[in-house]
Amino acid sequence: MRNFSTLVFDLDGTLTDPALGVVRCMNYALTSFDYSPLPDHQISKHIGPPLEDTLALLSGSDDKAHISALAAAYRERYGEFGFKENSVYDGVVEMLQTLQRKGRRMIVCTSKLEINAIRVLNEFQLLDYFELVNGAQEQAGPKSGQLAFLLKQGLIDQDALMIGDRHVDLRAASANGLKAAGVLWGYGSEKELQDESPAMLFASPQELAEKLG
Repeated sequence: MRNFSTLVFDLDGTLTDPALGVVRCMNYALTSFDYSPLPDHQISKHIGPPLEDTLALLSGSDDKAHISALAAAYRERYGEFGFKENSVYDGVVEMLQTLQRKGRRMIVCTSKLEINAIRVLNEFQLLDYFELVNGAQEQAGPKSGQLAFLLKQGLIDQDALMIGDRHVDLRAASANGLKAAGVLWGYGSEKELQDESPAMLFASPQELAEKLG
């Protein structure tokens, strides 16, 4: 197995399951602007892409100011309650412990607001496993841009491996000439991930730790 210089983890759907908080915050944002609440499954299938993209899709609006207002409402609730409504996937803590013992350098790259990503990681005692947390500053943009920034700043190099559960993670890596791995315990299907030609797929955190540790 190639000795990657840095393991770059997505957050939602990869380290933690955010479904409860995402659904509640999304419906809080929608109902705050007189939209009808949506069923859980209609929201949870969109976990992964940037928040503004999902809000545009669910609201049917292409008004950027309106989408920004919806996102602000979402983040208002998320910053107070939603970040606590995550759960850590079974096996993730043990995976991180193994990788840390093996001396693997690990960072997080997420389209979630950076401050909220740090809140989540801190709430569930995961923060200390990571050298760096990279997230959106004000408005989520494409993850490819975040990886490009990390490369430009010398915070990762071309031997880094992007690890995520959705096509957006794998495409972002490919756009920057990086290898990517998909995880099958999150929100992306095996077909969705296979379509992006990942360097590897992992069925469980245990398998990831064994092969990358």
